[in-house]
Amino acid sequence: MIRLPPQESLTGIERYALDLLIDLARIPPVDDPSGDVVRLLLAERDAGASDLRACMARDWYLERGDGTVSVPRAVLRRLGQVATAAAERGTTSRDRYDRVPSRENEVVQAGLAADPVVSRAATRLRAAVIASAGRRPVALATPWPKGKRWAVAFTHDLDIVAYWPAFTLLRVAELARKGEVRRLGRTALAAVSAIGRDPVARAVRRVLDDERAHGIVSTWFVLCGTPTLATMRAGDLTYRPESRATQAILHALTERGSEVGLHGSFATADRPQLFQEQRGRLERLIGQPVPGVRQHFLRMRAGATRQGMTAAGFRYDSTCGFFDRNGFRAGVADVMPLWDASTERSIGLDEAPFCWMDRTLSKYAGVEDPAAWVADGSALAEACRQVEGLWVGVWHPNLSPPLGYPGAPEGFRSLLSRIVAQDPFLGPLRTMVEWRAARRSLRVRRLSPDGRLEAHAGVPPTAAQPLALEDPGHRVIATVNR
Repeated sequence: MIRLPPQESLTGIERYALDLLIDLARIPPVDDPSGDVVRLLLAERDAGASDLRACMARDWYLERGDGTVSVPRAVLRRLGQVATAAAERGTTSRDRYDRVPSRENEVVQAGLAADPVVSRAATRLRAAVIASAGRRPVALATPWPKGKRWAVAFTHDLDIVAYWPAFTLLRVAELARKGEVRRLGRTALAAVSAIGRDPVARAVRRVLDDERAHGIVSTWFVLCGTPTLATMRAGDLTYRPESRATQAILHALTERGSEVGLHGSFATADRPQLFQEQRGRLERLIGQPVPGVRQHFLRMRAGATRQGMTAAGFRYDSTCGFFDRNGFRAGVADVMPLWDASTERSIGLDEAPFCWMDRTLSKYAGVEDPAAWVADGSALAEACRQVEGLWVGVWHPNLSPPLGYPGAPEGFRSLLSRIVAQDPFLGPLRTMVEWRAARRSLRVRRLSPDGRLEAHAGVPPTAAQPLALEDPGHRVIATVNR
């Protein structure tokens, strides 16, 4: 628990960063003015706050007192800039898909892309609160349901359904350019054996079977526009959502209880009104709501695109991640509310950032060994586990031998085993977002003299996954059902 200072004097980005930091630290604010709890103070000093590595080395310039923790406003601004990718908003640099290159990102420039720096700052704040409490009571929100200390969501982008031989030929050309003769030969043999067998649908079912063996329910992002020759040549819309093959895949997903989200086409980045059309089309096909979206090729314009997502009724986005390297683009290994620089307020849309994607290494770094992909994903999962956060990974089901990826299915199974062995909370993205929205709304209304807590959640949790408060030793001391 913590008593926050008056925030009227804070700028919009400072308020956003403070709220985000408190949320990630799992420290619920106390409304009761009479309770003797740790107080958060704001300091005006700004020495060194512009240097991320200096901030980390100096424990984010947090100062501990008797029942107080002081944080510089300059540090809040710095954390807010990282979490909102302020440096990327200020650049005109674009790649051929109209995306901001990762080199424009602050954590990349600081050499910290693989470190969730904002989430790690929150852990330091939590440690400072505990150390400063003395005899004062300390209550923290439990990190995830079912007593789990971190969480994992496996997600998949359905980029290919039809015309798979064309994609195999493109992949063969890629392997030839790299001199991957052995993989090219294995691909050719697998492709010939797959003729007439629909290898894409088989790959989808294999992924679902592998996940079910570990009790995993995943999230699948599906394209839902009308393909043209131009969109297919660009690698954008490549299949009709109403086709028999697509319908069979959608049926398999819904039958297994998978979450289905929209994979927004290239055009939605510039014409956000298309989100409503594509979302409605997908909902009619699957007969259930579509709460989440991820942009195809991660193509978006941060302000307009996300406003379009909000207007279309999406609950969350999962586009925030690097396309050419793996890591934490916003410095956060968790669900986070999105902030709009033009209005200086949250926009009502949550971000579930991914930190690892299969094709990032093979396509951009030239690493073709699936074992190396797995090692990279496992290392980032460990970083998420250390901050009690959320690991979100992207695996494309078309990474199968007939489409040019021999050894990839075995790699995926290895990744599942290695991550699940670390005992995370598992679920689709909608579950993670719903849980975090409820946890973020948690407040301590009153603290009795005998130490009893009266807590309230502005966003009611589900009955199956109630919120709880714990002491620093992880002992549950209160349950919050509403």
